[in-house]
Amino acid sequence: MTTATTRALRTTPPAPTGTPNARVPPAANPSLPSLTGLRWMAALLVFGLHVNNFGYFGGTGGHLVGWGFGAGATGVSFFFVLSGFVLTWSARPGDRPLAFWRRRIARIYPVHLVTLAVALLMALTLAHQGRPAPRQALANVLLLHSWWHPWWQTLNPVSWSLACEAFFYACFPLLILVLRRLGARAATALGALSAASVLLLAWSDAHHWWTYTLYSFPAARLPEFVLGAVAARLVLLGRWRGPGLEASLALAIIGYFLVPQVTPGYSATVCTLAGFTLLIPAAAVADLNGLPSLWRHRRLVRLGELSFSFYMIHLLVLRAATNLLGAKPHFGVLAGLAVTATAFAVSLGLSWVLYEAVECPARRLLLRRRREPAAASRQPRQEPDPVPGRREATSGTADRAAAADGRQR
Repeated sequence: MTTATTRALRTTPPAPTGTPNARVPPAANPSLPSLTGLRWMAALLVFGLHVNNFGYFGGTGGHLVGWGFGAGATGVSFFFVLSGFVLTWSARPGDRPLAFWRRRIARIYPVHLVTLAVALLMALTLAHQGRPAPRQALANVLLLHSWWHPWWQTLNPVSWSLACEAFFYACFPLLILVLRRLGARAATALGALSAASVLLLAWSDAHHWWTYTLYSFPAARLPEFVLGAVAARLVLLGRWRGPGLEASLALAIIGYFLVPQVTPGYSATVCTLAGFTLLIPAAAVADLNGLPSLWRHRRLVRLGELSFSFYMIHLLVLRAATNLLGAKPHFGVLAGLAVTATAFAVSLGLSWVLYEAVECPARRLLLRRRREPAAASRQPRQEPDPVPGRREATSGTADRAAAADGRQR
């Protein structure tokens, strides 16, 4: 997000609606830079979780890192909710499923394939790296590996969440078709049903009703994606009634730090999810209304742009380090901080290389063909990232009509 764009967003008055804290977007849905900044913080939670899992810190340092990042898996839930929100916010009226899927492939597949190749090279050359069977590797290439639990962490372990996202993308054309026919009450009911599904699935998973955990099963994570989509629909209709950005952030922080102390595991992720489901639309409304937002800072937005590549490469860096450091070295505080800072710097540097040399060029290459004549005069469109959404503008004519229709229901 450029400074000029951010300034324009703050100075352009949104159209008034029936609620004081939500706006119907103008002719082109404005970008939401706070969401890009927030997704960097979610990526940091996942990084901290993996540092904790790799046992870089021992003693008091280990306890502190475990307390701070033991619930870092909630960052993935944040990504799923944010993905549903951003895709719904930026959906093109009249868009064809094949065109949508083509854009999504261009967004996630180049980085996925490159990091997959790195993971395969590591598996073949480094010690302590499992070598997958050919069919496991093929399932990973096709983003199907998360459907069979024994394969869910094949090669690049974090790619299990991309397998979930691929399933969400397959469902999205039908989901947006349904959402655009729902008024505020019906959308709220769908959101409540999704929340109940998340709670039920987490409860049954915690009580071992299933042979394998549902944590990585794509269909079990779909309700989180739907929650984000419903929140975006309510904001588009001007009917979002959640708390403001500060209150939502406080609820998310309380849920993140306190709930895992009471109920660890996936159930803690579900409880923390409630705070994220409030925080994402609250940040969007703050951007629409030009309200103050820490997450809109240009450095956070820039880091948010790198977050998908960072997410995809960081665990490979941590895994490679085990060949030098050993498994769970349990360093003291100073040594642990030094090793963590080094791993973070290497991961961030590689994410910048991936973003500039793979993600952006490959997307331009894959999307440069089949441009419609009418689109030539419009601004080039940014697609949202899967983990999670980048800024994106789209025609809001149909959504404004839908918003008006929704307020009448």
